[in-house]
Amino acid sequence: MASAKSPSEIARETLKLLATRRLPPTPDHYQALYDEVAGTTSAPAFPSAQLRQISRVIPGQTPAQKRLLGLLETAITQQDWGVLQNVLVGYANLGLSPVAAPEPASTRIDHLPLTLAQNLARLVDNTLPALGEDDARVHELAAQLSTFLREPDPPVSTAELMLGNFSYRLSFAAEDQAAIRLSLLSLLRLVFENIAALSMDDEWLHGQAEALLAASTPPLTLRRLDDVQRRLKDVIFKQTEAKERTVHAQMQMRELLATFIERLAQMDESSSAYNTKMEDCAERISQATQLQDIMPLLEEVMAATRAMALSSRVTRGELQELRERTEAKHAEIDHLRQELDRASAQARHDPLTGSLNRKGFAEAMEREIARARRQDAPLCVALLDVDNFKSINDRLGHTAGDAALVHLAQVTREVMRPQDQLARYGGEEFVIILPDTELAEGVKAMERLQRELTTRYFLKDQERVLITFSAGVAQVEGEQGSADAIRRADQGMYLAKRTGKNRVVAA
Repeated sequence: MASAKSPSEIARETLKLLATRRLPPTPDHYQALYDEVAGTTSAPAFPSAQLRQISRVIPGQTPAQKRLLGLLETAITQQDWGVLQNVLVGYANLGLSPVAAPEPASTRIDHLPLTLAQNLARLVDNTLPALGEDDARVHELAAQLSTFLREPDPPVSTAELMLGNFSYRLSFAAEDQAAIRLSLLSLLRLVFENIAALSMDDEWLHGQAEALLAASTPPLTLRRLDDVQRRLKDVIFKQTEAKERTVHAQMQMRELLATFIERLAQMDESSSAYNTKMEDCAERISQATQLQDIMPLLEEVMAATRAMALSSRVTRGELQELRERTEAKHAEIDHLRQELDRASAQARHDPLTGSLNRKGFAEAMEREIARARRQDAPLCVALLDVDNFKSINDRLGHTAGDAALVHLAQVTREVMRPQDQLARYGGEEFVIILPDTELAEGVKAMERLQRELTTRYFLKDQERVLITFSAGVAQVEGEQGSADAIRRADQGMYLAKRTGKNRVVAA
């Protein structure tokens, strides 16, 4: 029953109740206490703000959805509960509309196709060798999955679950193997660096260590490792042969020196014996009183003198021979040492073209940068890439491709200045170090090389093959190192490729 109190009285009592019950004076608390004092029930406030947030995420793609979304906007604007009820019922009825008929059993896929299951099983089997034996769990999951996929008609749902579990575990195993490879590579490089540090006086071993350092520099490829292995085997063979000959020559030298010392000792002994004999004869002569006593002593002195002279001539001849043999052995050892140096130098050169490899290029670049800074001289580097090299390999064969690279290297060495240094940077890429060269001069030098190549065809089975290249040229600037110059030269080379090939771009 409604209260007979006036609205002002109801409001005063409402405020008193708020204070007595110590409630926050919010609109909801005031409305609830007002209804309590008045004995009435107020209609709830229309939730316009909340409904507008809901309207922003409700789908409205189909015509029915768009119509209902318009009605919802009307209900919010007019704060009409009746319209809002109709909208909610309408959305509920959308879910009760007839659904599409299920696919026939003949077209619904409940099992993996045989070919797909077999390919997945092979993929799992081929993945395992790269993971090692550290993670037993991933091998167990792989075995279970491989067995399951080879069963007749494996269910799709089970395959999805097992593949998910395996791929999750596989990601961890792959990360572990990648970390292990990086750690092993770092350890190998430490070993090689220590070998190089401990072999400063042993050039042949030092050369091998530097080659191994270059070989263990990422990125690693099987072709690159095969090339390095072949080169190292050849270097090791030559170094071993030269090392054995050097050791043999050194042993012979020691034998010669021992013989020389022995002959000197014999000369000393002969001289001492002669002196003793002379002193003895002199003493006996001084004591002689008759001439007939002196004559035998004189004959003895003459015989000793003749023997001493003969012994001296023989010994002098032997010493002269020993000296000549020693000088010959010295020359042989120097020659062998030079052979060792040449064998060691092969570890810094590309075996195909004879140009520097990346290790040799890095060393040469460091030297040239240091020299350029000391003398305040310009220094440029050019990165060139043979155009259409893949088509040469595909059409004429890899042997012809290798011969084309040799031809390019030979022409480059003939055309460039003696102080310019050529290095094979990788595949069909070459780098040329240009000391005392400004950027504009470096571009002109590369263009001159391009023109020269157009006049010197590469011949393959009497077929003329024109070799061209795209190049980028960069000048080493300030305190920046070779890596920055190579990066800029590579960008210039890439731009030359994109703008038509057989071009030179200054970077």
